[in-house]
Amino acid sequence: MNWKKFLAPYSQVVEELKVKLKGMRSQFEHESNHSPIEFVTARVKPISSIKEKMKRRNIHINNIEEMQDIAGVRVMCQFVDDIYDIVDRLRSRNDFEVIEERDYINHKKESGYRSYHLIIAYPVESIHGERKIIAEIQIRTLAMNFWATNEHSLNYKYEGQIPEKVRARLKRAAEAAFKLDEEMAKIKDEIQEAQRVFKTNKDNHDK
Repeated sequence: MNWKKFLAPYSQVVEELKVKLKGMRSQFEHESNHSPIEFVTARVKPISSIKEKMKRRNIHINNIEEMQDIAGVRVMCQFVDDIYDIVDRLRSRNDFEVIEERDYINHKKESGYRSYHLIIAYPVESIHGERKIIAEIQIRTLAMNFWATNEHSLNYKYEGQIPEKVRARLKRAAEAAFKLDEEMAKIKDEIQEAQRVFKTNKDNHDK
């Protein structure tokens, strides 16, 4: 398996998606008072993680392209409403196709995990012609991301077997994080107004 050759188009997808999503963020900032995109991160899954997942899921090397998260992009939002705004906008784009959606916000995972996942088919131009690459876009709030990052670390530490006591605490923390999102949503207008005032004052100061 030539990993460098295999992962090259995935790297291309990640870079292009990152540029496009950051471009959307800039456009929002120029054209409206609120950008639903706080920031964007992206990565190609490390080879060791790909191999580990293949082993765990019993995926044969010939079926490796069925893995949906080799190319991954994460979009962070301030508010839960922003997530659905971004989802709608991504659905309507014509530079890639949304082939699957998983709403882990309205249908949270047993662990407490919340996020919105879009699986897309992204066309990549190569010297051999066009090829569709599967990639995953995760859209979540900052609170959801804080929780998910810590859960990921614990899963890594305990090799997926998190002790029951820690798992129970994690679940409570997930509900607390979602409660924070719900409370912030109630004062969304006030927060955005404060951000507008700050931005206007900063812009005037910078002139």
